[in-house]
Amino acid sequence: MLQTTPEYLPIQTSVDGVARVGGPRVPLETIIAAFSEGATAEEIAPQYPTLNLAGIYTV
Repeated sequence: MLQTTPEYLPIQTSVDGVARVGGPRVPLETIIAAFSEGATAEEIAPQYPTLNLAGIYTV
């Protein structure tokens, strides 16, 4: 039998309504903007030490 585990999505919404990745530090919009500008997950990760590479790929 094939079992799957639900994917953990490292996004939380703060009390002010901002979606943040990796806890309360990095707004989701920041990560999306970096991808839109052509940055890879590997280029984004060093800029935000609270994020891990897997979390960046997930979002």
